[in-house]
Amino acid sequence: MKRKSIILLCTASMLTLLLFASCARQPEKATKTSFMMDTVMELTAYGDNAQKAVDAAIDAIKKIDKLMSVSSQDGDVYRINAAAGQSPVKISKETMYVIQAAQHYSQLSNGLFDITIGPLVNLWGIGTKNEIPTQADINKAKALVDYRKFKVNTEAGTAELPENGMAIDLGAIAKGYAADVAKEVLVRYGIKSAVINLGGNVVVIGNKTDGSLWRVGIQNPFEPNGDYVAVVEEADKAVVTSGIYERYFIKDGKRYHHILNPFTGYPADNGLASVSIISDKSIDADALSTLVFLLGPEKGMELVEDLSNIECIMITTDKEILLSDGLKGKVKIVDKGFEYEER
Repeated sequence: MKRKSIILLCTASMLTLLLFASCARQPEKATKTSFMMDTVMELTAYGDNAQKAVDAAIDAIKKIDKLMSVSSQDGDVYRINAAAGQSPVKISKETMYVIQAAQHYSQLSNGLFDITIGPLVNLWGIGTKNEIPTQADINKAKALVDYRKFKVNTEAGTAELPENGMAIDLGAIAKGYAADVAKEVLVRYGIKSAVINLGGNVVVIGNKTDGSLWRVGIQNPFEPNGDYVAVVEEADKAVVTSGIYERYFIKDGKRYHHILNPFTGYPADNGLASVSIISDKSIDADALSTLVFLLGPEKGMELVEDLSNIECIMITTDKEILLSDGLKGKVKIVDKGFEYEER
């Protein structure tokens, strides 16, 4: 009788444990997709208030898009460009922050990354016009590109383009800032596990809910979206890629992409197909992915190795993969059609 009671007691205890396990609340998951800043964005968050957090993050990105889009007539960038050669324009603190970051990278590169690239971007209209401009028009646009002429008064909160026809463009850095802001919003809501994907600008928060690292795919620049060359595992990092596959047109068998060299006036042509930057902040990764691409394989990698907490994955037009020192042994190559040799 005593033995039977013990067995029944053990069975009841096991059932209680199973009941608690089955009733353990799984973390709330919320995903939202939206088209902003000329790209498809997707945010996924796990935890209490996940839906509210994602909704708030999307709203924050919408505000940034309105402020920094070249086509938003109520935005800061549009008003700065419209007032070129006329007067200073009062701008928001958010736009000022991004402009100052863009100026930093303009100075760091001596103008290879140039915040006033607008005239060339407008002239080429990659993705809309799909025609090669005349050399005369390129020369005219190039003459209007010079970050040193762009005036910013932080005390007054104003920005000014001194010559008619000049234009700033934050397309190479604004999405990175938006991703950082989205992360701040999610964290403020208590989210500890999330992935933010703003059209190639990826930010991961914490680890996955099972404790493992997030797996971020590096796009094959020669194939449709979703075909990956490599995978890098990260937590609390930004991974941003710039490449020849994002916006381009083909004329007489030659690809003309959207990453324009302000010194030549043409799309960069230096043997690179894509550059992925891994850093703590997305705004830095966004700007550097463009700058390193423009520098080319050798000078670009030299810059990355000189910077703290910055790593890089390059893919050349010859399908060779180049990794910065800090990534060697940490990146899994999943497409055997690409060459990689440990250096």
